[in-house]
Amino acid sequence: MPINLPTNLLRSFVAIVDTGSMLNAADQVFVTQSALSLQIKRLEEMVQQPLFTREGRRLQLTSAGDMLLDYARRMLALHDEAIAAVNQGQFAGPVRVGMVQDVAETLLSGLLARFSDLHPESQVYARVSATADLVEQLSRNQLDLVIGYAAVDDPAAVSVAQMNWYGKAELAHNDVIPLAVLERPCRFREAAIGALDAAGQAWRITVETPNLSSLRAAVDAGIGLTCRTHLFQTGTLETPGPPLPSLPQVAFIVEKNPETNAITGRLAELAAEIVRSL
Repeated sequence: MPINLPTNLLRSFVAIVDTGSMLNAADQVFVTQSALSLQIKRLEEMVQQPLFTREGRRLQLTSAGDMLLDYARRMLALHDEAIAAVNQGQFAGPVRVGMVQDVAETLLSGLLARFSDLHPESQVYARVSATADLVEQLSRNQLDLVIGYAAVDDPAAVSVAQMNWYGKAELAHNDVIPLAVLERPCRFREAAIGALDAAGQAWRITVETPNLSSLRAAVDAGIGLTCRTHLFQTGTLETPGPPLPSLPQVAFIVEKNPETNAITGRLAELAAEIVRSL
């Protein structure tokens, strides 16, 4: 009996090579790391060859894995081409959306709900991360659509917002301004530091976190000042003014993968519409 290599196993195999790790590949193919490991083990059993070796924490292709990779890419490309031809523009597969933390709550309840109503047969995979990370994933075909932040002159900009200071007003009068910031890379972090440096104002980072909710809690508790847009505002947060320096504007972007289908294009239009109303 001939061996039939399932496309889901080949897709997982290619994802590991393209992303460089089991963790990143698991996000791309929508399975857990343990399930992904089992898929690769099954694929190795089917071809009766080891496909990866470990060098420390890194996975390296074996000679057999390197040979299979080229065939796997061609097989998946032909498979996806066939599906696209048969569906003729109809929805096929999940739409992969990446968004920044600031807009996640609004978009998850608004954008995705509206999209689900319009396309009840659809599946949506949402990833929340920093814009730089999302744009990188978009370039590597790991996402279909990105909603994030950029410079005001970015070609993908759909609206512009003013950056503002948030935190206890008395902190603005400290000799050394305490800052609460998100981890790098962060456009708002750099804007706050750049504005203070340009004004000759001393500063220090008192809180650094990857999580927006933790940042809001720290600012609300008076541990530091931060720089965000109006989306960060809650009923308890203050917006201190002078002597703090003025801050620049920032653009909201909606950027889609040029190879995505009409359904993803419709989701991008809905995203732009909602972002303009924020």
